[in-house]
Amino acid sequence: QVRLVESGGGLVQPGGSLRLACAASGFISGIYVMGWYRQAPGKQRELVADITKIEDTTTYTDSVKGRFTISRDNAKNTVYLQMNSLKPEDTAVYYCHGADRGRVRNYWGQGTQVTVSS
Repeated sequence: QVRLVESGGGLVQPGGSLRLACAASGFISGIYVMGWYRQAPGKQRELVADITKIEDTTTYTDSVKGRFTISRDNAKNTVYLQMNSLKPEDTAVYYCHGADRGRVRNYWGQGTQVTVSS
């Protein structure tokens, strides 16, 4: 079993910053990619960013490019999402995600709320 635990969500004003963290535990040797998805009310869950374990290849959705940065600390089995220049449209529940190379096995955290509002 794999457990993903998020932290770092909250309320922030437009233009502000937050950093999310996701700590993985359990049988994590098979995890190849980790990342963040988000789901706003009435919308589908979407990929925000992810990063591969060995190559550190990153992927970002267009709307966050230049504002968000994903990184990982393999020694701590933790992935981070630094979010700068936050906008109200970034408001959503952010979920940590992990998967094997073929994305056959997928793991999810419980989600953390990010609210961008003045």
